[in-house]
Amino acid sequence: MKTIHYFLLGIFVSASAAAQTIYETPGKNGPVFSDLPSEGRDLPSPETTEMKLPPLNLSDSPPAAPPAQPTPAPAAAPYQSLSISQPASGGTIHSNTGQFSVQVAIDPALQVDQGDVLVVSLDNHVLPRTHTTLQFEISASEWQMAAADNVEHQLQVSVMDRSGKLLLTSAPQNFYAHRATQSHRAR
Repeated sequence: MKTIHYFLLGIFVSASAAAQTIYETPGKNGPVFSDLPSEGRDLPSPETTEMKLPPLNLSDSPPAAPPAQPTPAPAAAPYQSLSISQPASGGTIHSNTGQFSVQVAIDPALQVDQGDVLVVSLDNHVLPRTHTTLQFEISASEWQMAAADNVEHQLQVSVMDRSGKLLLTSAPQNFYAHRATQSHRAR
């Protein structure tokens, strides 16, 4: 940026110099150039000579190249279907901690390179972790955070783009959770 400022300053000085008369006067260390005929006087001293400057050699800058137009990303095919394959609808998971596997089917394939992710809701609570694969685990801590205190639960999956817009949501899938219990017999 400084280079541009110095360049513009040089052009301004050159242009203003071309419009004025320049004088050369001998000095102790060589010639002195000024726009005044001599130091402090309006009349030229006998040693002062008026300089005949050649015309300025100015050229127009080449026209700026038009800014490159960004190539739009190819539009991804809109998602046609999204469903939960596992746990099965009406099926039962067996887990004492609440951790279980989820498998999702999507058509066309999840556009991970475009920033699309899967968002999971358990019992109408959106889980904080997103997924980029079609098979993943619901962790015990996610279960503790979101699962309702009953035997029947509901799972739903959505596709979200990088801006946070929901693109498609699966139908809710109901399933049951079975936890082992320990019974104590009276002796």
